Amino acid sequence: QVQLVESGGGLVQPGGSLKLSCATTEFTLEYYSVGWFRQAPGKEREGVSCISRSGDTMSYYADSVKGRFSISRDNADNTVYLQMTGLESEDTGVYYCAATWGVPNYCAQYAASYEFWGQGTQVTVSS
Repeated sequence: QVQLVESGGGLVQPGGSLKLSCATTEFTLEYYSVGWFRQAPGKEREGVSCISRSGDTMSYYADSVKGRFSISRDNADNTVYLQMTGLESEDTGVYYCAATWGVPNYCAQYAASYEFWGQGTQVTVSS
């Protein structure tokens, strides 16, 4: 079972920042599109951000996180990051990363497009 491993979640006050990491030892992430999704209690999983494979790179952000979240890659570490700033209580949830074989300049915004998933990391924004 291919696994991605998320880390970096935690409890943070409103306005604070967290940096989530998504890594794997199973394959080379730079050839894969990677998406971040989140699920709040009682709500459906929603797409937060995604990044295309390395090369002709593009990224996508949900309207709710534009200007506050930033997705990036470190190919040397085989890791994709989600830098989250200006966190709000509405950002609370379990954050998952997912990967699928990538094509240049495209990443999928929908969970059904991804084959490989992590177990999730909890992000709680509360005072």
